[in-house]
Parts: sequence; structure tokens; C-alpha cells
Amino acid sequence: MYCNCHSYYSLRFGTFSEVDLLKLAQENGIHTLALTDINNTSACLNFIRKAKDFNIKPVIGIDFRHGAQQHFVGIAKNNEGFKELNSFLSQHSEQKLKLPETAPLFKDSFVIYPFEKVLQLNKTTFLDSEFIGVSVEELRKLRFSKLKTYTDKLVVLQPVTVRSQKDFNAHRLLRAIDNNTLLSKLSTSEECKITDKMLSAEALKTAFEDFPHIIENTNRLLETCTVHFNFGTDRVSQNLKLYTHSAEEDYTLLESLCQQGLKKRYQNPDDKVFARLKTELDTIKSLDFVSFFLINHDIVSYAKSQGYFHVGRGSGANSIVAYIIGITDVDPIELDLYFERFINPFRASPPDFDIDFSWKDREDVTAYIFKRFEHTALLATYNTFKYRAVVRELGKVFGLPKEDIDKLSKGGIPEAKLDDVSKLVLRYGKLIEGFPNHLSVHSAGILILDAPVHCYSATDLPPKGFPTVQFDMIIAEDVGVFKFDILGQRGLAKIKEALEIIKENRPDLPPIDITNVEAFKKDKNINKLLKSGGAIGAYYVESPAMRGLMQKLQTQDYLGLVAASSIIRPGVSGSGMKEEFIKRHRYPEQRKNAHPILLEIMPETYGVMVYQEDVLKVANRFAGLSLGEADVLRRGMSGKFRSRAEFTAVEDKFLANCRAKGYKDALTFEVWNQIKSFAGYAFAKGHSASYAVESYQSLYLKCYFPIEFMTAVLNNGGGFYSVEHYLHEAKQQGATICLPCINTSDHPNRLVGTSIYLGFGYLKNVESYTVQRLLTDRQLNGEYKSLDDFIDRVTISIEQLTILIRIDAFRFTTHTKTELLWHATFKLNADGVKSSQSKLFKIQHKAFTIPKLNSNWVEDAYDEMELLSFPLCDYFKLASQELSGGVLAKNMKDFINKEILIYGSLVTTRYNKTAQGKLMRLSTFIDQNGDYFDAVHFTNVVDHYPINGLGIYACYGKITDRFDFYSMNIVWSKKLGILPDPREC
Repeated sequence: MYCNCHSYYSLRFGTFSEVDLLKLAQENGIHTLALTDINNTSACLNFIRKAKDFNIKPVIGIDFRHGAQQHFVGIAKNNEGFKELNSFLSQHSEQKLKLPETAPLFKDSFVIYPFEKVLQLNKTTFLDSEFIGVSVEELRKLRFSKLKTYTDKLVVLQPVTVRSQKDFNAHRLLRAIDNNTLLSKLSTSEECKITDKMLSAEALKTAFEDFPHIIENTNRLLETCTVHFNFGTDRVSQNLKLYTHSAEEDYTLLESLCQQGLKKRYQNPDDKVFARLKTELDTIKSLDFVSFFLINHDIVSYAKSQGYFHVGRGSGANSIVAYIIGITDVDPIELDLYFERFINPFRASPPDFDIDFSWKDREDVTAYIFKRFEHTALLATYNTFKYRAVVRELGKVFGLPKEDIDKLSKGGIPEAKLDDVSKLVLRYGKLIEGFPNHLSVHSAGILILDAPVHCYSATDLPPKGFPTVQFDMIIAEDVGVFKFDILGQRGLAKIKEALEIIKENRPDLPPIDITNVEAFKKDKNINKLLKSGGAIGAYYVESPAMRGLMQKLQTQDYLGLVAASSIIRPGVSGSGMKEEFIKRHRYPEQRKNAHPILLEIMPETYGVMVYQEDVLKVANRFAGLSLGEADVLRRGMSGKFRSRAEFTAVEDKFLANCRAKGYKDALTFEVWNQIKSFAGYAFAKGHSASYAVESYQSLYLKCYFPIEFMTAVLNNGGGFYSVEHYLHEAKQQGATICLPCINTSDHPNRLVGTSIYLGFGYLKNVESYTVQRLLTDRQLNGEYKSLDDFIDRVTISIEQLTILIRIDAFRFTTHTKTELLWHATFKLNADGVKSSQSKLFKIQHKAFTIPKLNSNWVEDAYDEMELLSFPLCDYFKLASQELSGGVLAKNMKDFINKEILIYGSLVTTRYNKTAQGKLMRLSTFIDQNGDYFDAVHFTNVVDHYPINGLGIYACYGKITDRFDFYSMNIVWSKKLGILPDPREC
């Protein structure tokens, strides 16, 4: 009976969820109602899905508005009507067109014009599908209006936006935030009415008792409407069902691709390979996932045709079909990957293929997908109001001073010290926290559908330039819309650019086959980098945590790296299983601590759960759950379905089965808690293996072409560490780091022999136009011969030229920076006139006699720190005091459980929390020899000895040994000063 209900997906307007709306309707005896969010259909699918739980008939539509001003409400008669409403809204949203005040001719939708709008438009004629909506408050006006004669066109249009005064207050705050205005200055035209509430069915009938035909018209309209989707176990995949023209042709094509790829992947395939291939093909065919594989193969094939690298990961990496046809590069036979984790007859959703491309190539791959497939869109995600952010916004709305807002957002102020306004800010901050704030684009999800996208949602056109639906992954999967994950990462870009640099820098070398990962896995020199922690720059293995873990594990092979990639994850680490795995890996006698059943299930990991597959194995073989039930367990642990009744039922069955098998409760709950603590965080084994393949490609380049590789790392945004540290690593590998030079440097870094010329992009205040002019003229007319030649050829301001001189970009002239600065000042400021136009004729430069001016390397270092953010010399050279009495990192093993002093240059630092929630700090340093050491500021010292930015620290502490990995527990630390700038002395 309600045709105009809003959820909080009427962004910065509505005040409760679509589920709360259904609860409200149930409480008020309403059996039919329409969800019509403002210019948004985000909640529609979930509204339909949940309506049956409340025994309510759902109707959906859109409230078309310009800002807060309502034009008309569209109600979908059926699925076609929902599609046409979505298409209409999307056209205006994507093209940034203002919505019209009157509706177009909809074939399968009703249009309801608000009573006041009809009067404003002086509308007197109505189509069969058009109606006049009257709210309870407007009934008193209707009695005296000519519109009361339109008896067959009048329907109830009682808006539902708030439930209470508190909701109305929150609504006004949201409107003030949306309008960026003080609450006291918010126009009432931007608000809903306090009366925009839901009345009970009886109260609504009573209100309209003098106009019973309005109730009848409304019921008749709503009874006509039915929009249907299948959800949950009844859902049907909405993805593109056919890649070719028929299911038979699709399967024939997939078989053909497998036959072609089989010889490339397996030189001598055995019965195990053929049996696995047949089993997978049969399952893929029976579950109608053939097109899913063909589409992914199409995307990867396009990328390969363009010379783009990719990594196929996710649970799809467990598939031999995916491996054979080139979607992934992980051999599931070699790794004994669990087939049922990839796909099983109980699984209704397609397996996950996360396909990574270089961050530089991803956009082109996405554009190809949109051109290649007809019904395509990006998946959305919701950015919600975070508590601190909403407190800041509310502080502004109430007009609080900035200092007060800062204090409130930090929290921790006793309530007794808060004034009434501050209490309101915090109270409504908690209420609004978690509301959707705006729609954003999912980091990877692309939808490729069988039917037009607007059958499911309206679309927006965000800055990425591709249509984006208005719902997220969870509801998408519920209705049978499964995403394709197309991601961008920098690791692949580093590999690709390193190969390009090698080809340019060493043209005599034969081409490198970077896909020859099998050879890389067996290379002792590459594996030594893992074991020694020398993988700086290599994808996924360079962080201090991974470096330390691989040293503890003494990782020196592919399988070890695969395990390490999953062990490092929070769930495994936090549950204590990481520590247990290291013990059992390093010391075989410790393996007897494993429960015999678990050891039998997971012999490769010594009875310790490491991978997501282990959850399935243990649930199936330890607790006797079916594979389908085990997968429900795994997915439930991920957080996606944690609240579902089916997960609770499986949990109960797990415990009951264990008791029936005679396990003691202590063992049962130990295993259950292990599953619970890590299942949502651990990787699928195939996922870890996919990462490991890319890591080995990076490690090969780092091992044999370290300078070229580090140049590529720097040019692609680095990774875990700072630019400064990657330059240090390049120097450790034999590179010479050169400051930008106007005759040699480019915008990115450029390698010449073993010299890395820093790119102009590092110069913080140099304008892009200056660099563009400099490089363009150099390309067209050759190198610059002098400062005068540069001034003649490049239009530049004295401020921009000063930066280039101070960074020593004119050092080829052999003049000092000070001399060049004086010459530049005289030549460019001689007439005080600035011009952006190039000079038509060369001018005759005057010769100036400048006295010899001395400068030193410390001044240069300060110039570099100002202009680049770091000096080229290391901080040890800049230390203002003598470093005496310290121990080197390589000698830490000689001082276990003793307190020593080490001088270290800070590499990276971060806070961490203890199990009790207290702060501690983890830091990585390099000593005078460039060797690493890690230090921990535990909670008792973390506040007393802060880390204040890069520089040299005296670190005094106790040396600890964990599996032959040595680190320091800080007793005290102190940052040392650096030499002063002589120009300021």
C-alpha cells in the first residue's frame, strides 16, 4: 500500500536499511510495499530477496528527483519495467543530464506524480499508466482541489523516510552534510517532512476513509506489479551462458583448446593427467561453466596478443583445464592441488579466476572486455560513513571550531567533559556510522551478463569511464551474477619493464624466456636469495615479515615459498600455527606433536593447516562433512556468509560428527578453533602457488640482472620500501646513482650501463610542462651544449631553472652550481620580463665575471633532501657525531640474550598491536655495511623512544634468536643528529 519508501541507499537522505523497512512494514501490518530509492536501485535486489522472510510482496521502482525536489516516482510492473526504469536513470546519470520534470512513455512501468507537482505543472491529462499521488498530509488540500475529480487516477503516495524524531534529526544532519552547510542554514526544501512516516494499515485506511477509491486504486496498482529474481539455492547463473552459438559448440571448443595446450604443458602426460582432465571437463560441462572458462581464455589470449603479462590465481589455479589452456601457470598435478576447492558438484557459483595484469595494461584489457562482450559493467562497492569521518562532518554541520572537532574525532574524552552539542555529535555519529555514503567501483569485479545490465540495476559512469552497476558482490552472487576479477598490480609491470631495459641496455644478449619458471625453480642462485633474505624488489617476498619468515624456514625451493606465502597471512600467524609449522619444518622430531589423523590428512604441512584447502580436507576427513558442507564452512569463515543459518547448521554438524567419532572435546574444539581463526584469511594453495610463480620470475631478474631490475622497480612505484631504500639496494648491486641530468635523464629513471640516472619525476616542484619542453627539444635538436644554449631553446622561469641547477642537472658544463645560479639570475631577470613564448632569434648573451664561490658536499646533500626528499649519500656519512662502540648486524648471532649497541639507518617502521591491544613498534634498519637488522619496541618502551623519520639511530637492546633469525628487543634508542647546512651556520 506504500508506493514511495526510501532506504538509506537514498544516499544522504534515507535513515535505515531495506531490511529495516521490511521489519517496519511487518510491524505495521503492511503486506505490499514499493521500495523507491532516490535515483538509485542499490537495494532493490536484496529487498526482493529478503521480502519473503517477512511475508511481504515486494514492489520496486525509482524516486526520480533533482536534488531533493521530487519529479515523479516510477514503479516497475514487471522485470521489463525495472529494466526500462534503470535504462532511463542510467542515461541521465552517465551523460550528466538533468532529469526531466515529466516522465517519458514507459511501456512496463507506472508513473506517479506527487500532488504538488501536478499542481505546479498544471497537468490535466494523464496516460493510462500515469497517476496522481496524495500523501496523508495533502488530503486536506485535495478536498478543495479540482484534482479530486480524477477519481481513477488518485493513489496513496505517503513517503516513508523516517520512523521517529531521532531518524528525522539524522535525516536533517545527512542533508546538511550533503549540502555542505550548517544545520541552522539548511533549507526546509532540502528536507523530508517529519510526517514522512509509515502508518499502520488500519491508520492509513482511517486517514483515507473519505476517499476509499484512492486505497482501491493503490491496491490495484500494486497488485499488478511483479518483479521476480531467483535467489540462493534457486538462483540461475546470469552470466553469459554461451561463448559461441550453442552449448555443444562451446564444449567442443574447450576440448579442442585442451588438446592443443596439453602437449605444451605436459611432454609425457600420464594416466593421472588424463584422468584429472576428464574429471574436470565432465564437471565443468555438467555445471554449465564452459563459457566461464572460454571467456577467461579469451581475455588472457587478447592480453598475450598485446604482449601483456598476466597471472591467473584464485581457486581457479587448482584447475588442470585452466593450466592447460593458459589461464593459469600453476600445475595442479605437481602441487597436488585440491580439486574440490576449485569446483565440485555441490558448488553453484563458478570458481574464482583472479587475473592480474600490469597496472599499465589493465585499463586496455578492461576496454577490450567492454568492446568484446555486449552486456558488461563494473561491479560497485559501497563507501560507508566511518565513525571518525562522520564525527568530523557532524562537527562542521553544528559549527564547532576545528580544535573541538579534532578532539572529538580522536575520542577518549570523558562524557562529563562534553557539552550538549558534542554529545549530540557523538550520539548521531554512532547512529550514522555504517550508512552508505557513496557508491564506488569494486577493485576488480567486471560483470559479463547474458541479458542487458539494466535488467538488474541502473548504472553510473565513474571516473574510470566504464558503466558501473549500483550493487555489490554479495547481492550479485545471490542473484546469480558472478564477477570476473581483472586486477592491476605493479609486480608484472616491473618484470615487463625490466625485460625492456635489459634488451635496450644489453642488446647482444639473446631474448629471455621469462616463462621458463621450471628452470628458475631449480636455480640454486635464485633460491639462495630466498634463504638469505635478499629478495628486495621481488614481488610478494620482499617485506621484512616475509624476509624474516623465509630465513626462519630456510626457504630454498618453490614449494617452501608456496607455503610461506600462506603462512604469513594473519589467520595462520595469529592462531599460532605459523610458529608450529616452522618448528615442525626445521626440526623433524617436532612432527610427533601432530595428531596422527591430522598428520595423515596433511603430511606435506606436517599436520598443520596452512591453506584454505586444508579446511575442506579436515572438515571432510576429520569431521565427516560432505565436500559441499565443507565448502559452506570455508565460505562462512571468509565473512561473506557468516550470518547465514546454513553455516550455523554446518558448525553444529561438525561438532556432532566429531563427538560421534569419539574425539575428545578438547581435540574437537582445538581443531575447530584453528579452522575458525584462520580460514577466512589463509590463501588457497593454488593462489599461493600463483604468487610464487611471479615471485620466481622477479627473483630470476633480481639474481642475474639486478641493476636493470631495480631500475624497473623504481619506475613502477617501488613496493614495500621507499625510493631511497631501493636506490640503496641498487647501489648494493653495483649501480651508480646519478642525479638528474638535462642531457641524459628522462621523466622516469634511465639506465646507462650500470649508472641509474634519476628521473625528472622525482623533482618535487618541477612542473610537468617544463620537463615536457626540455625532453621534446632535446629529442628534436640534440643535447644541450651550455646553460646559454638551454635558455635559448627552452622557455623556462627562473624558479624552474633554479631547481634544475640546484640539483646539478647542468654539471656537464663543469661550472659550479653557485656560478650557474648567478648566471641564470642575470640572464633571465635582466629585463624583468617573463614570456611563455620561445625566442624567434637567438640573443647575444652577455658575459658576466663572477668571483669563485666555494661549496661542499653537505650543501649538495641538503639541496637533494629539499628537492628529491632524500640525499644520494647515506645518512651514516651525514651523522654529526662519531659512531663508536657499535656491533655490526652480521655479528648479532654472537650476542644472543645479551644487550648490545647497533647503529642503524631506518628502512621502514610500523606499529603493531599485541594480543592485549597495546601498541608495539616493528622497525627494520641497515647498518654501516648495508646489512639488515630488525628491532622491536615493546609496549614498555614504545612511548619512551619514538622513531622520528629516516636517519641514523643508536639502537641498544637484547638480541633474540628465533629459528636462527636474529633481532633486537629495544631497551633504548636515540636518533642521531646530522651535520648542519653550512649555508645556515
